[in-house]
Amino acid sequence: MRELSGRVAVVTGAASGIGRALALRFAAERMSLMLADVDPGGLAETAALAGDAPVLTQVTDVSDEAAVRHLADRAFGELGGVHVLCNNAGVYQGGRLWTRTFEDFTWLLGVNLWGVLNGVRAFVPRMLEQGGEGHIVNTVSVAGLLATRRSGGYALTKYAALAASQALAQDLIAAGSAIRVTALCPGAVRTEIHRSERVRPAGLAAARPGGDPESQHAIDGLVEQGMDPSQVAELVVQAIREERFLLLTHPGYDGRLRAQLETLLAGGVPGHG
Repeated sequence: MRELSGRVAVVTGAASGIGRALALRFAAERMSLMLADVDPGGLAETAALAGDAPVLTQVTDVSDEAAVRHLADRAFGELGGVHVLCNNAGVYQGGRLWTRTFEDFTWLLGVNLWGVLNGVRAFVPRMLEQGGEGHIVNTVSVAGLLATRRSGGYALTKYAALAASQALAQDLIAAGSAIRVTALCPGAVRTEIHRSERVRPAGLAAARPGGDPESQHAIDGLVEQGMDPSQVAELVVQAIREERFLLLTHPGYDGRLRAQLETLLAGGVPGHG
């Protein structure tokens, strides 16, 4: 989909980080915006930064199916259609897999996987009905390709999100649709994901706030030295125009993927040793 001007983009997780950068990049393309997040203050700031672009905002928990359907109702009803859907909202928690609680997994799966599935189910049927070109960007993470120690809960949600993205892309092509899919797999980016506990629902409160100290220290350092979100947004716009499925943001990940495949085919444990 090469022409973005005059089209409509929906971005979840738009209050900060990659979501905010995507919103501002789409605004620069003269797109209308439907922005969602659980953080009303950050959402309002993103809307104000979008300049003259037509913007609607809605406080939305993407793990809530009804809330995402309401988001879709507003986007199609008030903006007249949806051409780019960015299922971008995500949260992080580290720690060894056997130390994570039911509440931890429920929270991670709710946002990182069900956020994607709810977006697909609420928007894609109507995007198909409206016809023409469209694009869906699911923010996965390189953790959805390369699982590492002390990130099992996060990684499993991202592996599932990648599988969902691949299946969706295949289904749309098989259906003869002009809607394409990008699985965005960023590495370290300067976002607020290392502070995800701040938006954790009270009903899923952590037994030990902050998760695992070692993994928290590691992600704090990665985020601090990470890529600027605006660079990621630029890569996303290029991927939409080029209809690119897998989008890796950092050099070197292709080599790590090849090495992982070789280790797997040899029967070994990737990343061990």
